[in-house]
Amino acid sequence: MVCALGAAVCFGTATVLQAVAARAAGTPDGSGGEAALLLRAVRQWRYLAGLGLDGLGFVLQIVALRSIPIYAVGAALASSLAVTAVVAARLLRVRLSGAEWGAVGVVCAGLAMLGVASGTEGDLDGPPALKWVMLGVAVGVLLLGLAGGRLAGRWRALVLGLGAGVGFGVVEVAVRLIDSLAPSSLLTHPATYALLLGGGAAFLCLTSALQRGSVTTATAAMVIGETVGPALVGVVWLGDRTREGLGWLAVLGFAVAVAGALGLARFGEAPASGGGAGEGADRARSAGASG
Repeated sequence: MVCALGAAVCFGTATVLQAVAARAAGTPDGSGGEAALLLRAVRQWRYLAGLGLDGLGFVLQIVALRSIPIYAVGAALASSLAVTAVVAARLLRVRLSGAEWGAVGVVCAGLAMLGVASGTEGDLDGPPALKWVMLGVAVGVLLLGLAGGRLAGRWRALVLGLGAGVGFGVVEVAVRLIDSLAPSSLLTHPATYALLLGGGAAFLCLTSALQRGSVTTATAAMVIGETVGPALVGVVWLGDRTREGLGWLAVLGFAVAVAGALGLARFGEAPASGGGAGEGADRARSAGASG
């Protein structure tokens, strides 16, 4: 659980650092295009530090997924929105409303309940077809990301955000399905390719959703997609359980943590100024490292 929370801190902080670097790299008239903006941003230590935190967060995420149930890791990673909100309030001088500070407290309360109730990770491998299903889902998310530019109106952010969440969920499940880190095993295991495709496809969907859609809608859909589905897979097929007699507390903690994260959905993209949305998507994080 410490690793899962550490990953959330890394991802949430990286979002703000990359947003600060992107703001500093921008030109007053907005000229130069995205490629030029990226080239200027990567010359700044804050952007590079953010990338380093993304990488560290992904490593911590893998360690957590190999140690505790998926539902606990998913809820902890969703809490990175709370980290982004708090760090943005400090570094970007974003003013949080009373409700948003309350949401940060709700996330912390939910994670505390999960920490008490979570058991060890399940020891089941799941049905043989599960790894192929995950690969198929990853391919589907990739196709959705490639076709996402054709979606219009309010459905764009919702559908692509949900697709991003499903892609990140594939990464979470795939990590559990990989039973050996030997190169020969990794190269022949469908879950390896599900992890890579799922993470890349999720990044593509999220980028497209945030490009011309609502940050709040996309992030809320992503949080749902990356927490609920993988949690069910872990419980139903991979043997994830809670401490004896504390199943109710785990369910409550999961629901509370996710609800708090949804309340902070506007921080799925770090604010560029007080009250606005800026550059740097939060869960471009594990996509950048994986995911």
